[in-house]
Amino acid sequence: MGGTRAVGLLALGSFAMGTDAYAMAGLLPDMGAELDVSVSLAGQSVTAFTLCYALAAPLFSAVLARWGTRTVLVAALVVFVLANSGTALAGSYAVLLGTRALAGVGAGLFTPAAATAAVALVPPERRGRALGLVLGGMSAGTVLGVPLGLLVAAASGWRAALWLITALGLAALIGVATALPPVRGAAAPSLRDRIGALARPRVAVVVAVTFTQTVASLGLYTYLEPVLHRVADVGSAVPYLWAWGIGGVCGSFLAGTLVDRTGRPARLAVTLLGILCGALALLPWTGAVPGLVLLPLLVWGAVGWAFVVPQQHRLLAGDGGAAAVGLNSSATYLGGAVGSALGGLALAHGLDARLLPLLAAGAALAGVLFHLAVARRTTGPDLPDNAHGAGAADATAAGAPERNAS
Repeated sequence: MGGTRAVGLLALGSFAMGTDAYAMAGLLPDMGAELDVSVSLAGQSVTAFTLCYALAAPLFSAVLARWGTRTVLVAALVVFVLANSGTALAGSYAVLLGTRALAGVGAGLFTPAAATAAVALVPPERRGRALGLVLGGMSAGTVLGVPLGLLVAAASGWRAALWLITALGLAALIGVATALPPVRGAAAPSLRDRIGALARPRVAVVVAVTFTQTVASLGLYTYLEPVLHRVADVGSAVPYLWAWGIGGVCGSFLAGTLVDRTGRPARLAVTLLGILCGALALLPWTGAVPGLVLLPLLVWGAVGWAFVVPQQHRLLAGDGGAAAVGLNSSATYLGGAVGSALGGLALAHGLDARLLPLLAAGAALAGVLFHLAVARRTTGPDLPDNAHGAGAADATAAGAPERNAS
């Protein structure tokens, strides 16, 4: 199978992950009502997913270091399918939390391995596009999978939506297990490798900025439905989630091309973060004009998803390699866990949901200011903007064959 088709299989897996992670925002009210918990408490199931996503790869790194990339991908999808089956059958809040945590483990193992495999399967000049395709698969889950899941939930209940997600994961599992070629590249990085990567100043800056961005973006997304009810008094949140996802798909695919053409991933990342800050800050003021709320949602989705591509590309093109990509992936969902936990806590203590976007904008602004204050002093003129730098990235993504390429 050619490199492009193989990357397409990884994008299919990412599509399943995206549908699972982002459909929950629309299912929380029904889940909470059936399990007799509040929306803010049900939202902690998202925290469980994202926290375990963030911690999965580092905690299992000692085992994964001895596995091949394709084996990690298959194992991750098996865990993901079993966990979502468990969520669909959950009869209590405790079971819901446990199965969402397990689903987060599967997603946390899959995503960094998929990113590493994607750049190993294509020539260096196409790595930005390959990363964009894999990440675009996840954002496509928000455009196609999330609305479809919510429509299924409206017709047959939230459990039916989880069975749909399980089926998507199973399709990805079969494809990856039977058709993905052996991946030449570094095995999963060990915990020592990850800690060592974080000790490098340029890697630490990238990871810290990613954390602030996802506190803002993913944290707010968890409670988008109550926010929309307060901002624009919407009936169904599905069209608005769809708009966010459409922006995400466009941003994911265009970001890879921009990285490849401009060779300035660091500058692109901080620009996108600044635009995100502005879109979130404007969101609470758009309710007075019918339909206007769609505009900041489209922009938020586009720049929020696009941001991930230059961040990962910076790490792969610099000296971070797979260990740094794993750290960045963990920071992404650790930020989401912190953001959703804080958002739920704020709502539980009576904060008006209309104010949540302003708090999220503050987190994004903190990331911009941190980048501007620290990046130049820490890493020189720019964080690794050698978009086509092949040195360490080649060694990581396409170097010596794995010990177990299966």
